Amino acid sequence: HGGALPMTQATTTDVPLNIKETRSHPQKLRIGQAAAKLIQNGETIILDSGSTTAEIARQIRQMKFESLTVVTNALNIALELSGLPNIRVMMLGGLLRQTSYSLVGPDAEQALSRISADRLFLGVDGLDPVVGVTTPDPLEASLNALMIRVSRETIAVFDASKLGQRSLSVITPVQTLHAAITDSSASPEMIEALRGAGVKVTLV
Repeated sequence: HGGALPMTQATTTDVPLNIKETRSHPQKLRIGQAAAKLIQNGETIILDSGSTTAEIARQIRQMKFESLTVVTNALNIALELSGLPNIRVMMLGGLLRQTSYSLVGPDAEQALSRISADRLFLGVDGLDPVVGVTTPDPLEASLNALMIRVSRETIAVFDASKLGQRSLSVITPVQTLHAAITDSSASPEMIEALRGAGVKVTLV
């Protein structure tokens, strides 16, 4: 009554980014640092929208890249990386989602379909070894699936609270992920299931 949801269903709702950013912040900082270390000079990377991927963008700001191309559908990430001399930012167009500052829809997908990336850092709302990687918004899920297709490597970045959670829209089965970076409080059973699916898991 009145729109309240039991805790078990919490991930099916779309939480605003400014609230997400305050949750598990120390873990997201460590995940962002570990992810940024994987980026090589001259690469083209995709940063999906989300609070953990925004942390990767903050780490990139502090690093000395000779050249780097960052493709993103997130307004806040594009702003974070604007004004850096050796970093080229490509923003996808589309429909703005107020809760996540992300652009989605056919225009975003059309722009994305014309590029090829070395690696994608994918923020997730839920990751269940059986159901796969999920997000509350169907348009976001469709765009994320295309991000995976145009990238040579997909790395999921998420704090351990996302493990075992399920949202409305499935992005991809876990077997599609090449790697995952999460925090050390993750349940050993979940980590074992991911590794069993062929995902290289890094705990920070």
